[in-house]
Amino acid sequence: MIAPREHRIGPWLVALGAGLWGTKSAWRIPLNDVFSVDVAVLWEHVILVICALPLVIPRLGELRRVHVRTIAWLLFSGVAGSAVGAVLFTRALKEGDATIANAVLNVQPVLSTAAACLIFGDRLAPTFYPWAMLAVVAGMVLVGFAPGAGVTIDAGAGYALLCALLWGLSTVAGRGVMVEMSLPLAAGLRMIIGLSTMVVIVAARGDLAAEALWPASAAAEPVRVVVWLVLLAMLSGGVPLLVYFKGLELTRASTAGYFEMVQTLVAVVIASVFFDAGLMWHQVAAAAALIGALVMVRRAQEHTALPYAAPGAMPVR
Repeated sequence: MIAPREHRIGPWLVALGAGLWGTKSAWRIPLNDVFSVDVAVLWEHVILVICALPLVIPRLGELRRVHVRTIAWLLFSGVAGSAVGAVLFTRALKEGDATIANAVLNVQPVLSTAAACLIFGDRLAPTFYPWAMLAVVAGMVLVGFAPGAGVTIDAGAGYALLCALLWGLSTVAGRGVMVEMSLPLAAGLRMIIGLSTMVVIVAARGDLAAEALWPASAAAEPVRVVVWLVLLAMLSGGVPLLVYFKGLELTRASTAGYFEMVQTLVAVVIASVFFDAGLMWHQVAAAAALIGALVMVRRAQEHTALPYAAPGAMPVR
C-alpha cells in the first residue's frame, strides 16, 4: 500500500519524541495527588487542543484531498494512542504488578513490526531479528524485570498486553496518516480526537462534575497546578507529538516501534533523578544495550528501505 521509504534521521526523531513523552512522570506523579488520572489526561488534552486550533483550522481544506482510509488511521491513532491506551496502561499499573506491566509493554514494537509487514509490506533484513530481540530483552531488564523471575498472569498483565497492542497499532496508524497529511493538521486532529475520547471516558465515570474537574486540592494551589498541567501538555505532550509525527513521516513503522522504547529509558531516568528510585548496575547495562541495539536495527533496515522522497518528488527507482 505504501512504499517503504525511510530517511536516516527519521528513527531518531521518533526516539526524541518518545523520549520527551518519557518525561511525563515528572509532572504526572505530582498531579496524581491533585486529580484522578483520567481528569489529568483530560486537562492535558484541553490545553493541547487550545494550542492546536490555530494550526488546524487554516488547514482543514486539506481533508478534501485525503483518502478515507487515512481518516480511519487518524481516528484510530487518536482514540487508541491518545486516550484508550493511556487508560488501559493506568489500569494495568493499578490492578497488577508494575514491573510485569512495564515488561509486557515491551512487546509493543514486535506487534507494530508485524502489523507494518502485513499492512504496508515492510521488509526486514536478516540481521534485524537478533538486534530487535536484544532491544526487547534490554527494555524488560531496564524496567526491573529480572531474567528467570516469576511471571504473574493477572488482570494487570492483560491490560498491559491490550495497551501494547493498541499502541503498537497506533504506530502503524500514525505512519499511514503521515503519508498523506501535513504535520500540523495530523498532530492537531489527533489531539482533538483524543480530547473527544477523554470527554466520553470521564463522563462515563461520572467525573465531569466541577468538584472532580477542579477539586479542593487544585484550588489550594492553582498557580502550581496550572504550571504542572502546562508543562505536562506542552513539554511532555504537544512538542513530542509534533517531533514524533515528523519522525513517522520519515520512518517505516517496522523500524519506528523499537525507537519508541526510548520513552521507557527516559522514564526510568526521570524516576531515578526526581523520585529517588535509584538505578541498578544491570539497568545501566540494559540502557547501553538498548541504545546499541537501536543503532544496529537502523543499520540493518537501511538495506531494505527505499530512499526517502519528499511529497511531490519523483520516486527513486
